[in-house]
Amino acid sequence: MTGTEPPPPPEPPHERRPRDSEARGVRLVPSLLVLTVVSGLIDAVSYLGLGHVFTANMTGNVVVLGFAAAGAPGFSIPHTATSLAFFLAGAASGGRLVRRPGGGSRRRWTRVTLAAEAVLLAGASAVAFATAEHDRHRIYAVIALTAFAMGLRNATVRKLAVPDLTTTTVVTMPLTGLASDSRAGGGSGHGSPRRTAAVVAMFAGAVLGAALVLHQDIAAPLLLAAVMSGVLAVTVSGRE
Repeated sequence: MTGTEPPPPPEPPHERRPRDSEARGVRLVPSLLVLTVVSGLIDAVSYLGLGHVFTANMTGNVVVLGFAAAGAPGFSIPHTATSLAFFLAGAASGGRLVRRPGGGSRRRWTRVTLAAEAVLLAGASAVAFATAEHDRHRIYAVIALTAFAMGLRNATVRKLAVPDLTTTTVVTMPLTGLASDSRAGGGSGHGSPRRTAAVVAMFAGAVLGAALVLHQDIAAPLLLAAVMSGVLAVTVSGRE
């Protein structure tokens, strides 16, 4: 007897594995910023290539629907209504996924969602490659596939509830936070790096998407978006 206590027993493997599994991969913050770039790509495709409709930014889409309802030229009620309907269907599906009993860790259902997004965007790209530019079936198919994908993803990101990145399809709140927390707004003047990064990511995605649409076709940015989402589907972790 030496008087020293024996070391505690090692943590059982079955208790260790979920924590290790959740932490494995790319953290959520950079992953969500990449998804914000994807949103910029998608809205460039939809607004510039599908007749002035948004399939990621539903705030803008509601406004566009108002323009169309008032008879403003260049806007389509059927296109915009299709986008809204499929976005809501995607969001409802995402809500069911993240609330499903036994659905696993948030790393698991985030990967499932992003894999589904990648498949939907790849499908939209395939449709765009295979059909003529002004084919009405092409337009409706791409609107439906991309809007459903963005609704599905938004439901998941909302459930993740990462501060300053609760959505990856609009940057209104990050911009508001940057201004309201500035010295001019009576705040500390120390803006959140996440907010700034979100705005930059959206801008970068829109620039890249617009360049590809204007100089090539909508199929190229859709394929790029699918690849980006697919890479995240196999690399994202469940930690911030």
